[in-house]
Amino acid sequence: MSVSTNEKSIRTGTPCPPFTLKNVDGRMVSSVELLKDGILAVIFSCNHCPYVQGWEGRMVQIQKDYGPRGLRIACINANDDLNYPEDSFAGMVKRHREKGFNFLYLRDDTQGTAKAFGATHTPECFVFGRDGRLAYHGRIDENYKDPAGAKSHDLRNALDAIMAGKAPAVPETYSIGCTIKWK
Repeated sequence: MSVSTNEKSIRTGTPCPPFTLKNVDGRMVSSVELLKDGILAVIFSCNHCPYVQGWEGRMVQIQKDYGPRGLRIACINANDDLNYPEDSFAGMVKRHREKGFNFLYLRDDTQGTAKAFGATHTPECFVFGRDGRLAYHGRIDENYKDPAGAKSHDLRNALDAIMAGKAPAVPETYSIGCTIKWK
C-alpha cells in the first residue's frame, strides 16, 4: 500500500489536461468529448491492484447513481503492461466485461496522461466540474475492504456538492492504493 497527497498532481481549479485514449470497445475517446457531458470523474485504475478491486463495485454504483445527473466516469489504466500483463488492453477488455463496468475504461499506453495529471496511485480520482476545472482530487472513501464500513464517502460528498453548484467541503483527500507501475 502507498499513501500520497500527490504533491505533483494538478491542483483544484486547473483545467482538465487534454487526452485522447482508446476505450475497451476500441473507440478513441477525448477529454473534450467527455467534458461536454457535464461532470467528469477521471479515476486512474488497473486490473491487478487489490485496492482497485475493492472499490470497483462502488465505482459501478456511483456511475449508476450519478450518471443520470450528468456524471461520466472514465477510468484510465496507465500501468506498464510488460511487467504487469494482467493490465494489458486485452486484460482490460476482459475485466470490463466480467465485472459489468458501466463506465469507460481507457488505456494510457504512453503514460502521458497519467503524467499530465500527476497521478501516482490506483485508484486516484480527479473530478472536473461543469466548467472543466478540477474540483476534487483523492479517494473514493476510506475503506476499500468493506463498503458498509466506509464512514467518509469522499467522492460522493464531492459529487453532491459539485452537482449542487458548490465547491466540495473537502476538495482533496489522501489517495490510498497501489502505485502506478511506470515503464
